[in-house]
Amino acid sequence: MPTSSSPPKSTAEHGTGGGAGGGGLYEEEGWVWAQIKAEARRDAESEPALASYLYSTILSHSSLERSISFHLGNKLCSSTLLSTLLYDLFLNAFSSDCALLSATVADLRAARERDPACVSYSHCLLNYKGFLACQAHRVAHRLWQQSRRPLALALQSRIADVFAVDIHPAARIGKGILFDHATGVVVGETAVIGNNVSILHHVTLGGTGKVGGDRHPKIGDGVLIGAGATILGNVKIGEGAKIGAGSVVLIDVPPRTTAVGNPARLVGGKEKPSKHEDVPGESMDHTSFISEWSDYII
Repeated sequence: MPTSSSPPKSTAEHGTGGGAGGGGLYEEEGWVWAQIKAEARRDAESEPALASYLYSTILSHSSLERSISFHLGNKLCSSTLLSTLLYDLFLNAFSSDCALLSATVADLRAARERDPACVSYSHCLLNYKGFLACQAHRVAHRLWQQSRRPLALALQSRIADVFAVDIHPAARIGKGILFDHATGVVVGETAVIGNNVSILHHVTLGGTGKVGGDRHPKIGDGVLIGAGATILGNVKIGEGAKIGAGSVVLIDVPPRTTAVGNPARLVGGKEKPSKHEDVPGESMDHTSFISEWSDYII
C-alpha cells in the first residue's frame, strides 16, 4: 500500500487546454495511480471473480493514462468503431496533453473526496459513468479544437449511447468535476463549466431555443447543481452558488447564492467566498444545502 495517506497538492494550472503540468502533476498522478493499483490488488484478492477484470483494466497497465484509455476504449467501442482505434486515440490525447491528465486526476479526487458513496479511486475509475463520460468528453473537446469535428461528434454520440450523458464536444469543462450518477445530463455547445463543480443527474445546461450563437449557461467555480435542475440561456451562475433540485433557472445567479423553484427565486448568500484552489471539493459542504432545503437529495 502507498505510504502516504493523503495526496500531494497539484501545482498544475486549472483548465484543460494547453500544456500545463510540471513536477506537481506527475507527483500527484503517481500517488493516485499507486492508490488505484493497491485498491485493485486488494479487491482482486478479496473477490477472485473480479481478478481477471481488474488485471486487464488496471493491474496490467503501467500508468493511469494507459489504464483509462484501455477502459474507455472497451466501454465506447462498437462493431464499426474498434476498441484498438479508440485506445490509440485516447492514449495519444492523455499522453500528449498534460492538462488532460491533470483534469483526470482532479476529477478522481473530486469523486473520492466529495461523494460519500465513492469507496475508492479504483471504484470511480471503473464504475462511475459520470467520471468516464467526462474524460471521454475531454478528448472529444480536444478533437473539436483540432478541427477533427466529425470524429469529435461521433465520439459524443457514443458517449451519449453508452453513458446517457450528452455533452457537446465544443462545451468547455474545468477540472475537479463531479457528475454524480450522471444519467440524463445534457450540456450544450457554448456552455462553460468552471472548476470544482458538482452536477447531479438529469441536469440540463441548455438554450432557450430563441437565439443562436453564445446561447448556453456559464457555470462558475465551486457551483453545486441539484438533480433535475434546468438552466437555460446565456446566464451566469456565480462562484459557489447552489441550484436546488428541480429548479428552472432563466436568470443570472450571483456568487454564493442559492436558487430554488420554477421559475427559480434567489435566496440566501454568503459574505465570504469559498476557496477551491488546492483540493477539489474541500469547501463543497453538500450537507449544509440539505439542511437549508429538505427537498434536495443526493
